[in-house]
Amino acid sequence: MMLRRFMLFCSVLNCLGLASPAIGWSADAAERPNILLFTADDLHAESLGVFRGGVKDLTPNLDRFAKQGMLFDRAHVNVGICVPSRAVIATGLYSHRSGAMGFMKAKNGTPEVVTTFQTAGYLAGVLGKVDHSSPTRAMRWDYSFDQKELGNGRNPGIYYERSRAFFEQCKSAKKPFYFMVNSHDPHRPYCNPKKLTKGAAMPSRVYEPSEVAVPGFLPDLPGVRDELAQYLNSTRRLDDTFGRVMDALDESGFADNTLVVFLSDNGIAVPFAKCNAWFHSTRTPLLARWPGVVEQGAANRAAFVSGVDLFPTFLDAAGVAGPADLDGRSILPLLNGSEQDGREYVFTQIDGKAGGDNVPMRCVQNAKFGYIYNPFSDGKHLYRNNNEGKSMAAMNQAAKTDPAIAARVQLFRYRVPEEFYNLETDPDCLNNLIDSSEHCEAIEALQAKLRDWMETTSDPMLAAFQNRSNRNLVDQALLKTYGPPKEKPAKRQKKSKKKA
Repeated sequence: MMLRRFMLFCSVLNCLGLASPAIGWSADAAERPNILLFTADDLHAESLGVFRGGVKDLTPNLDRFAKQGMLFDRAHVNVGICVPSRAVIATGLYSHRSGAMGFMKAKNGTPEVVTTFQTAGYLAGVLGKVDHSSPTRAMRWDYSFDQKELGNGRNPGIYYERSRAFFEQCKSAKKPFYFMVNSHDPHRPYCNPKKLTKGAAMPSRVYEPSEVAVPGFLPDLPGVRDELAQYLNSTRRLDDTFGRVMDALDESGFADNTLVVFLSDNGIAVPFAKCNAWFHSTRTPLLARWPGVVEQGAANRAAFVSGVDLFPTFLDAAGVAGPADLDGRSILPLLNGSEQDGREYVFTQIDGKAGGDNVPMRCVQNAKFGYIYNPFSDGKHLYRNNNEGKSMAAMNQAAKTDPAIAARVQLFRYRVPEEFYNLETDPDCLNNLIDSSEHCEAIEALQAKLRDWMETTSDPMLAAFQNRSNRNLVDQALLKTYGPPKEKPAKRQKKSKKKA
């Protein structure tokens, strides 16, 4: 009840423009809510049991946590790639608004969550993915440990010890905290029990290919199952890590006054998920717990929320004054069990990916349909990424004799400029309905919605979208925004050992 009154008081202050680090705060950190953001790396939302996961008891700690708070069934990240996805979370701005349109920093002077909370008297800590979670050069964490200091980001015991140490530091300083904990699981390399990554721990359980539930966007091939079994091992270790961090939080005495949010930075690192704009590329298993504020066992299955909403939500929850010009909106009313207007759509995008290749994609989804525009798709640009692994190798082999798989490989490599899917019946995005006369009205409605969003947010791809039937004008827009295409260098020929 005290937390509810406190939260209402802070919301009133924010509405009146009165909330600031200098107003209304006691020196006692116990009266100020803490924020703990826990991210998984490349986690498929449907791996969690509470998201209808097909592998029994894969994530017991996360499933238990979900029953202590609220689950969001229509949550997405705004970019299906780790660095720009985390930049959106930290800045509350879409990629083209902050300038973090790939593996790059945001524009100088871009406000972000860490400095904002430090200015309000909070300690800011981070475990893992430190550079990926620091979108500006000005950001400085008070407490940080990176991958090598955390068993390559894959050791639950070390995460527990580092979390305990941070909580003790906050107690000594008598300050509340903003704490970002980033697991490197289940990012590649997936957990092979016979060859563990240096410093990594064994998961509490390992899995066999026969136990895999193959996602519908991948074919059920032996090579796919072999790789996904190791992904399950990594996912179980992620769950182990989450459980140990929650143990440390409980032992610290901070749990009752801490808003804990869990999500993945993007979808699973296999073809047709990460580094794209399909449904499973950006869908994230968003969970939130705040004792005394968020009802236990609650689920929001209607509202679209996304990574861009987290920064304003944290500001609202803590009563901290922040930047006024954010693209996201606080979901605190939803956490309170109320409804919120304007939650019927979500917008996602891709710009630059690892290696420097620019493959812009823009997507808008609602409860029924999804529309994607791929301005880079010209029939010649070969799409590739670092997430293909054994699954893609198995698909390439099967494509030699299976026309359906061959067509999937062709789509993955070259795309088409426009895609439209019925997400109610085809969430795996297998059947592109862009040429369907039956769906003309729905297609035009989503195209208009996407155009409005691009105009409102000053998206540099607006010119390409408005002239999408003219390849020359699209190419001009790409050149203006991203510069000349970055060609992949040709493989060097091995020198002959024979003497001339």
